[in-house]
Amino acid sequence: MIAFLKMLIPLLILLSIVYIVASLRGRARAKARLKEDWDEAGHSGDREDFVDDGLDAYSSSFRRRVLLAIYIVPLLLIGLMVYLANYS
Repeated sequence: MIAFLKMLIPLLILLSIVYIVASLRGRARAKARLKEDWDEAGHSGDREDFVDDGLDAYSSSFRRRVLLAIYIVPLLLIGLMVYLANYS
């Protein structure tokens, strides 16, 4: 059990770093896409309000929630391997 925890803690730290980088990159890409949409469509009003509203919509989007798979998939695979190694 101790060996499992020694592996799990660095793994969670690594997964957190990957999640933060992917999250920041996704948000930056969404912001750039919104700015391009603004420039191409020639919307009226304030550009920053348009981008802020778009980023609010991005924050609750499915794409943003898929990033949680960065945590879920590796932990499920490790759990499956531990189960198969011990109980099969």
